[in-house]
Parts: sequence; C-alpha cells; structure tokens
Amino acid sequence: MTKRTIKGVAVLGSGVMGSRIACHFANVGCEVLLLDIPSKEGPKNKLVHDALAAAIKSNPAPLYDKHFAKRITTGNFDDDLPKIKDCDWVIEVVVERLDIKQQVLANVEKYRKPGTLITTNTSGIPIHAIAEGRSEDFQKHFLGTHFFNPPRYLPLLELIPGPKTDPAVVEFLEDYGQRVLGKVTVRAKDTPAFVANRIGVFGIMDIFHLITDMGLSVEEVDRLTGPVIGHPKSATFRTADVVGLDTLVKVANGVHDNCPNDERNSLFAIPEYLQKMVEKNMLGSKSGKGFFFKDRSTPKGEILSLDLNTLEYKPQVKPKFSTLDAAKKVDDLRERLKLVYNGNDKAGEFYRRSFQAMFAYVSHRIPEISDELYRIDDGMRAGFGWELGPFESWDAIGVEDALRRAQGSGIVVAPWVEEMIAAGHTSFYKTEGGKRLYYDIPSKSYKPVPRPEGLIVLADLPDSSIVWKNKDVTVRHLGDGILCVSWSSKMNTFGAEVIQGLNKAIDLAEEGYKGLVVYNDGALFSAGANVGMIFMMAVEQEYEDLDMAIRTFQNTMMRMRHSSIPVVAAPHQLCLGGGTELCLHADKVVAHAETYMGLVEFGVGVIPGGGGTKEFALRLSDELKEGDIRINRLRERFLTIGQAKVSTSGEEAFDLGYLRRGTDEVIVSRAHQLAHAKACALDLWNKGYTKPPMRTDIKVLGKEGLGIVYVGANSMQSGHYISEHDTLISQKLGYVLCGGDLSEITEVSEQYLLDLERKTFLELCMQRKTLERLQSIITSGKVLRN
Repeated sequence: MTKRTIKGVAVLGSGVMGSRIACHFANVGCEVLLLDIPSKEGPKNKLVHDALAAAIKSNPAPLYDKHFAKRITTGNFDDDLPKIKDCDWVIEVVVERLDIKQQVLANVEKYRKPGTLITTNTSGIPIHAIAEGRSEDFQKHFLGTHFFNPPRYLPLLELIPGPKTDPAVVEFLEDYGQRVLGKVTVRAKDTPAFVANRIGVFGIMDIFHLITDMGLSVEEVDRLTGPVIGHPKSATFRTADVVGLDTLVKVANGVHDNCPNDERNSLFAIPEYLQKMVEKNMLGSKSGKGFFFKDRSTPKGEILSLDLNTLEYKPQVKPKFSTLDAAKKVDDLRERLKLVYNGNDKAGEFYRRSFQAMFAYVSHRIPEISDELYRIDDGMRAGFGWELGPFESWDAIGVEDALRRAQGSGIVVAPWVEEMIAAGHTSFYKTEGGKRLYYDIPSKSYKPVPRPEGLIVLADLPDSSIVWKNKDVTVRHLGDGILCVSWSSKMNTFGAEVIQGLNKAIDLAEEGYKGLVVYNDGALFSAGANVGMIFMMAVEQEYEDLDMAIRTFQNTMMRMRHSSIPVVAAPHQLCLGGGTELCLHADKVVAHAETYMGLVEFGVGVIPGGGGTKEFALRLSDELKEGDIRINRLRERFLTIGQAKVSTSGEEAFDLGYLRRGTDEVIVSRAHQLAHAKACALDLWNKGYTKPPMRTDIKVLGKEGLGIVYVGANSMQSGHYISEHDTLISQKLGYVLCGGDLSEITEVSEQYLLDLERKTFLELCMQRKTLERLQSIITSGKVLRN
C-alpha cells in the first residue's frame, strides 16, 4: 500500500454535503480548506461562511466538539483555489451537474500538485465522464468517494474507481476510510447509483408498487419493514420522507433511464400517486408534508398518514398482524426473519413477495455492480442501517427454500445461485477456523471476507475461544492473554446474569490471564441497570434484597477498579447509568467516537447507586487545585448528574467528566475498537500493572458544599423550574457528593462514600414519587417529572 499522510484536505462546495464532509475531516484532526463560489452581495466569503455556520448549528451535530470548527478555514474559488496546492486530498462536492463538476476540476488541475488525491462526491454521475479530459496523473489519482448523509453518522463510504485509477490509491482510501474516518468502505463499480442506492432504492420502489397491489396502508408497511426485520425505525415511508421524495424520484429515474438492461427496469417507473405527490410539493420533511404529516392544530401535534388512493391525510390505525405478534417473542433476528417469512397471514405474504423480489434482484447485480456479494451486504448495513444485508437475510431464511418458493412464484433468480446449491453449498457465508468466508462466484468456492490486519471481530472467533458463558454473558480469550467479556441482555442492561458474568470474567482473568476488555458488539453498550427489577423490589418493599442488589453492583464495579489485572472498557453508542459507572471504574476507557455517556438516574427519581456518585466525588477531590473556587467545581459535577447530562459524542464525554484526559481515549473506527482496547490492556500489563489500593484520601466539602446545594435547589423550586421531588433528589445527591453534613473539609474513603450512596439510593426508592417515575420509564419509556 502507498505510504501517504493526510494532513490537509480541501473540500470544494459548501452545500449540505460539502460543509458536513468538511466537519467530519475536522473531527479526525485534519486541517480543512472549505471553498465555494464567491457571494454576489456582501463579503466574498459570505456564502461559504453562512453554509458552515448553519452546518455547525444543525441537529444532529456534524462535529464531535464545536471547538473542532477552528480546524476549518473558509474561502472562495476566485481567491483561494491556489491554496489547494498545500492539500493532500481535494474533494469536489459541488452541485450534481456533469458540466459544472468538469469545469471545477479543470480549474483544480491548474493548482493541484502531482500525486495529490482528487475525488468527487457524487451519488450517480459516471466517474469516467467527470474525469474526461484531465491529465494522466490527475486520472491516476482520481476516483469517486460517495459519502452518505449525514457523513458523521452514516458509516458508508463508497469508493468508485475510474478506468485509470491507480489500484494503490483505492487500497489507501479503503484503509484510510475505515481506520481514520471510521467508515465501512465499499468498493463499487461505475454503474448508476453505485451499490447501496441501487439496491436500497429498488427495495423502496418495490414496496411503493407492492403497497397498492396488496391494499396495505402506509403505517402497516412501516410497521412491517422496521425493527422487526432489522431495519431502522424509519422503515420505508418515514425514510422516504426524510430523504425527500424528489431525491428518491431522481435516483429512481436515473436507474430507469440509464439501466435499460436491468431485468426489473419497469419497477423504477414512478407510481401515479408518487408523481402526484411530487407535483403537489408533498416532498416529505423538507416541505412539511409527505407520507406523514404533523397536524399542529391538534394539542399533541398528531402524526397523520397519507391515504394513497385519495392523497388525503387520516389518523393512523395501529397495524395488527398475527405474524408480528409471534415475532415479538423472538429476540434472535435470524430466527425472526425465518418466522415472518413463513407467516400465514397477509404480513407473511408481504414478506415473501418483498424478500423474494430483493433476493432475485441482488443475485442479478453480481457482477454488474460488484464482483463480491459481501460488498452488497456491507453497503446495505452501513448505508441504510440494515442489521443484516440481503444475502445475510437470505442465509437466515434458508437459501434453497427461498429460491424454490421464488421460482414457484415465477421469479427468476440468477443461475449462479442454483449452481451453488447444486454443488452442495447451502449458504452464502460460513465461519471456519475463526474466519468469516463468503461464496465467491467466479471460483465457485468460499474465500475469506477481507479484514484489515489485526482486526478482531467477535462473531468471527471460533467456539474454542469461549472460556465461560451463561444465558446473557460470554467470556472469550482474544489471544495474548487478554479476555473479553460481552453480554446480550435486553438493551444490554445489568441483571443478575450479567453481574455474575462480569465477576466471573475478573475471576478468570486474575487466575490465569493478563487483562480484561469489556466490550459489546450489539447496537449499544448498555442502557444501565435493570430498572424493572429495582421497581419490583421497591414496590414489594423488599428493601434488604434491594440493598443487597445495589451492594453487589457496587462491589462488581469496585472489582473493575481494584483487581490484579488491568480492565479496559470499550463503550459505543448508548452507555447510560450503570454502563457509565462501569466505565468510570475501568483502568482505561477506549470509547467509540459515537458514544453517548450519561448518569441519567435522576430522571427515574434516584441517584447513581453503582459507584457513580462516589466516583464523581473522588474525581472532584482529585481535580481541586490550590486557589480553585471549590463551589464552582462542585456545581459542575453536581449539575452533570442533576441534569442527567448525556454526551453527544465520545469527545464531549471528556467535558462532562465521564472520561479522563490523558488516560482515556476516543477512537473513530468502530471496526478497530476491540483490537485497540485489547492492545491497551496488554500495554498496561506489560508496563507492570499493579492492583490499585482502595482510596482513603478523598476530600469532601461537607457543610460548605451542602449549603450551596440546598440554596440552589430551593431557589430553583421557588422559581418553578423543578418540582418538590426534584428538590429532594437534588439535596440527597448533594449530600453524597459532599460526604454528608461534615463540619469541615474532610478526607474520607471510597467505602464511606459507597455506603452513603447506597443508603441514599434506598431512601429514594421508598418515595412514592420515585416509584411513579420508575413505573413511567418501564411502561412508556418516558421520563416523568412529578
């Protein structure tokens, strides 16, 4: 692979995509030059400056930390294009018109230094056409880089080489995209809509036609095509509204017009109802009306759905299908797909028709859009948020069974699938010797799915790596003496099985290994403690059992901190309550950039009871320096818990005090997170890790701090900003953070604070209003402010 360093990046075009791509490069530490056309009125850089400012203020935020905006310099094409000579990568993100892209790139060639990477962000214009007329060196270093919107959050990056692109450039960007930008890089062929949009838009268009054929409603289809089959909550029609119906129509028309040999070409024709919606400017979220409409004239802003026959909005009717009722009881997605596919009602018929159409379609796209089937699955998982790609879903349902049923329905599947089955191969993927293999069509054999060197994927590890397991927890040996503990309870919450597993993992690591990594490969790290279990014990007034449960969790967290081996936590996505407390007690945290950490217990009427409040008191003590205004420092720590603040990124978790600068790290690549966490654990061991002693030197403020807590809480209640119960919880939280009503600043132990924390937690669980809050979160998922 070519040795390159990317320090400076020029982004040409500051529209929605350009400004956000610039932000993501700033996220990873690059110096970014963002250019656009000069403004016709006012300062020349007004257009680009306003575009960047709007992006930074937008939600979801494109930056991990707003301070990173300082890494972006703005300018205009007239005055600042020569500056691209100092950039290592130039990305063109101007309007989707071939003539304009060619014109911009002709000007780029005047200033770009030879060897500099030059890419175009396009969702469908042929790459070879954009590069036409450019020099040999330009075309050698040129390709398409299709980022999905929003670039920070959607991990897909499609790489589309041109006819003269140097293979080493593609290899470099595959690695850089994954390792540095945190992307799933998918190499695509230069065909209309590339990989993910070609397949994704086919799926949407198929359903757009299927809904009228089967007489289904918009809300019924969204219920059928969401999380139940491992797709995002936005399912089909809500996704269409978010993307914009005009955008969908444009992509569909592009495939219809430019792929005359596509066997399903007619499916990309726009249905009559959709054409009328576009004509009436019913484009989805951008116009305020689409398949759904928020009726602001109603008290709660009722969401209405569109009747496709009349194009009038109507109240939604909750869909009812016996297949969906049965699916609710099945947690395993692969088993659930098999169940819904075989359903005996209208839902089952819908699934068979839509899955069979999709399976046939993807079978015909090889080798047209990709030579390898795993790239199509990667594209759909990373670009459309599917938990399983189409070939993985086909495996789950059963390849031969789905093929025979499709053939029975008159659907033609590509011949290579029949050949694969005839040769005795029953699946597209299999795992052998710790490697994931895919069926390679040209060689008619299985080949390893390429992984970057050193990458660790839990699902690929052989069964022989499992050291211990129970119903929810698995402890694996990652090699080199490092264990990994992971769990798969509902929302990855901490119940009795998980607590047992965490303790067992530490036992095993202390007995014969060098370190422990705490990591999950699920959709989130952990939603915290099992609130239902706490509620049951509190309602039944089983306070001794509850005290024991809290004590056990505290002891487990303290074992994370005070064990003879290093413990590295590697959280991602949601990491709330007990999940954050676990991280607070690890020797080191390697957090994914998209980690949303928070001690959110206040919202359910309690305080952090698994050592979280103790740890905030300890960290406050360690932070205090001579001359600090102690009360201000206390206020910051108090408000983080009292306002249940959740970080919007791994970087923000440093600012909130959940992560420690100089000790903890943030990694952008989710794929590399586990391997890096393992390396960190091994490094700590090799440096001579020693079990840390229990702390007895934690300075707490006592009455000095309590006074300000009580005054603040009472004034907030007087101003009607918080309820009476909020005031009580605030006072209890302050009491623990300050070490009780001690008459002066005093040094206390960790155990003293843990006992105080547990006692306070129990006292709050005895309050009726806390029980009401717990019940609300369990029954409705909503925080009750009573």
